[in-house]
Amino acid sequence: MKLSMKSRYGLRALIDLAINSKTEQVALNSIAERNKISPQYLEQVFASLRKAGIVKSIKGSQGGYFLSRPPQEITVSSIIEALEGDYRIEDEELPKEGKYTGSVKAIQKLVIDRVNDSVTEILRSVTLHDLEKEYQEYIDYGQDMYYI
Repeated sequence: MKLSMKSRYGLRALIDLAINSKTEQVALNSIAERNKISPQYLEQVFASLRKAGIVKSIKGSQGGYFLSRPPQEITVSSIIEALEGDYRIEDEELPKEGKYTGSVKAIQKLVIDRVNDSVTEILRSVTLHDLEKEYQEYIDYGQDMYYI
């Protein structure tokens, strides 16, 4: 599994949103500026997040984005699925001729299924709140160059 830039930017932007939208909505341009992400690209990312129900927006001059539910309820799995679709490694295809099916099944069972199960378990267990807390610890110890 490879975590795309779209997912990485989405996670960074959502950490920013979780921190900065506690009392009011946040303009997309301010998220983009703080995180050094193209505003146009971030619009595409947030369109996917909005469609998946992870964020909501308010239009107008005082508009912006906010989380649709508490960060404790938003898993990294749901974020990546909203941005990428299915993140799991594809299943092995069985050969049409029936040869080598044992090796294909062994690879599927001992490698692909186990990797997918482990990745899913991790991504479902980490929430946006966990990422926000971890980020705050880096800020508290002055270990981050960019302050969200």
